[in-house]
Amino acid sequence: MTSLNVLANYSPHTLKTYINRDLSLLEFHKRVLAQAKDTEYPLLERLNFLIIFARNLDEFFEIRVASLMQQVELSSNNTSGPDGALLSEILTKISQLAHEAVEEQYKILNYNVLPQLQGHGVKFIQHADILEKHKEWIKDYFYTEVQPVVTPISLDPAHPFPRLANKSLNFIVTLEGKDAFGRQIDLAIVPAPRSLPRLVKLPIKISGEAEHYILLSAIIQQHIHELFPGMTTTGCYQFRVTRNADLTVSEDVEDLAIALKGELSSRRFGRAVRLEVNKNCPENIAHYLLEKFDLDQEQLYRVDGPVNLVRFISNFNLPELRFPSYIQKLPKALYTKKSIFDVLKTEDVLLHHPFHSFAPVIKLLREAARDPHVLAIKQTLYRSGADSEIVQVLAEAARNGKEVTAVIELRARFDEESNIEVANVLQEAGAVVVYGIVGYKTHAKMILIVRREMDKIKRYVHLGTGNYHSTNAKMYTDYGLLTSDADICEDVHKIFQELTGMGKMVKLKKLFHAPFTLHSQLLELIEHEIENSKAGKKAQIIIKVNALTEPQLIHALYKASQAGVQIDLIVRSICCLRPQVAGLSDNIRVRSIVGRYLEHTRVYYFYNNGESKLYCASADWMGRNLFSRIETCFPIEDKKLRKQILEDGLNNYLKDNRRAWELRADGSWIQCQPSHGKAVYIAQQQLLNYTA
Repeated sequence: MTSLNVLANYSPHTLKTYINRDLSLLEFHKRVLAQAKDTEYPLLERLNFLIIFARNLDEFFEIRVASLMQQVELSSNNTSGPDGALLSEILTKISQLAHEAVEEQYKILNYNVLPQLQGHGVKFIQHADILEKHKEWIKDYFYTEVQPVVTPISLDPAHPFPRLANKSLNFIVTLEGKDAFGRQIDLAIVPAPRSLPRLVKLPIKISGEAEHYILLSAIIQQHIHELFPGMTTTGCYQFRVTRNADLTVSEDVEDLAIALKGELSSRRFGRAVRLEVNKNCPENIAHYLLEKFDLDQEQLYRVDGPVNLVRFISNFNLPELRFPSYIQKLPKALYTKKSIFDVLKTEDVLLHHPFHSFAPVIKLLREAARDPHVLAIKQTLYRSGADSEIVQVLAEAARNGKEVTAVIELRARFDEESNIEVANVLQEAGAVVVYGIVGYKTHAKMILIVRREMDKIKRYVHLGTGNYHSTNAKMYTDYGLLTSDADICEDVHKIFQELTGMGKMVKLKKLFHAPFTLHSQLLELIEHEIENSKAGKKAQIIIKVNALTEPQLIHALYKASQAGVQIDLIVRSICCLRPQVAGLSDNIRVRSIVGRYLEHTRVYYFYNNGESKLYCASADWMGRNLFSRIETCFPIEDKKLRKQILEDGLNNYLKDNRRAWELRADGSWIQCQPSHGKAVYIAQQQLLNYTA
């Protein structure tokens, strides 16, 4: 048993009470996969969870596994971090867990989801499913759509193994005979054209009223011999390689946008980290591919079906197999014909997405763009497409003569190219575009509007926990605060000055911000709860974040637990803290909610001897958020709104007994079930029922 005094002798960097972050992240992906088995979900939503799992696993290999492999190859330090595990051991464990998860994924697909979908008239035709009635249509589609764009590549001294793009669908073909030049060719590669859809809907004359789709891979396999006239194809096997997709840009670059453009093309051809082949691929062919990609058996995944489920999606016309549609509401304060500016002069407004509409944020910007009294608009953009309404409204404001400043984070992973387009659109409209601080991602979510009222300057602010992305606001849970509080507005103004200008760290009145004050202030807030508990007072902490990995904060929470502070952590994905360890973390409970919406809110609650303090933030409790990003943490000062977040955003989730998973001391997660005689309680459903 570890006492508080013994714990104090440990450095947070060497304490052996941390869960490995990569294994914890993989456990989250497994929780997502488990949703695909849940018969309470509509069928197409279960298929969607399989697709989300596939997409998550792709990124896990592209970023996390790639990083571990790179560290093993380049570093003499072979440990993974605070948990102290050997990198090689972590990679082996990841391989074991990932192989088990992928096998489970295809079992759910083949023996559960697809058969049930077929019962509803939705069928996905793979090569083995092709019937005589399909063949003529497939032949016509192949000759008119596929053959003109496909490029078979023979493997011989003049045609070495091609450079295949990250996650592209390919076929390796075994051949017999000689080609037109008399060459004996044994192998060829056929990349599937990326310009063609992976699912092709069959016409009604063949499928009837049913929704029947044929996979592009089946069409190619059916007519693979047509690509090698005069030769005999003896085998055709799907495969897909996953590559390192992380980008590295030097801090010494003169123009970040130009540097990123140069790096984006390299993402498609990074070091291979995973090879997927169909389960019928012969051992000698799989071994050949492993050699070509410099991988070993641990990185080979044999799958019982299509090698890319991410492309296994279409606009199915079956609403009964989807979640019931939900009409997003507005906060009561906005059920008015008044201008948002007039509303915010008298009260703060809280938005809780997706239960509340994202429309008020766009309306605020649109009013500002067209209001002759508005002088300036400043906004951070992390993930927003060039065609998004927000970007178009900002461009309109710039064309209307407003001083528009956009701080665009070009390095938002996998959205770099889109963000460069956003920057171009805004610059062409006359906005000032800056890319934040080199070496620090701008992850804060802020809008500042400067308005002249009665010959005085008045500011209005929106602060959020999520990105300015209207589609995400329908799928992710996030909070947004609209306010005209003078101190908060002044703080946001100073942060924008910090981002666009130069100078020393600014002193803020109400906001905490990373990489400067947020980490230290969180440690102080935890310490204050410790002092209250030691004084015999009630002490409580509730934290809701996407990830918890930062060792000093984990160390502080262990210390608080040992002092008697009651701690509830609602952590969506990675949690390196080990709860419920006797003498160390007895008073800490950790849960994760996985449901219809992706949990994304970041809320920090401290009981504070009855004078509660509650903050929303853009930051997770990770080292990168606290030390390598520009983040904001803002207080909720209105008592009514603070109570609303405590009840809806925290206590509500602590009551969930169906979509919640609890973390055990050994690092495993167990799904909650209602105790005997107790009603099912689903937090997200409660919010759908009554949010107003």
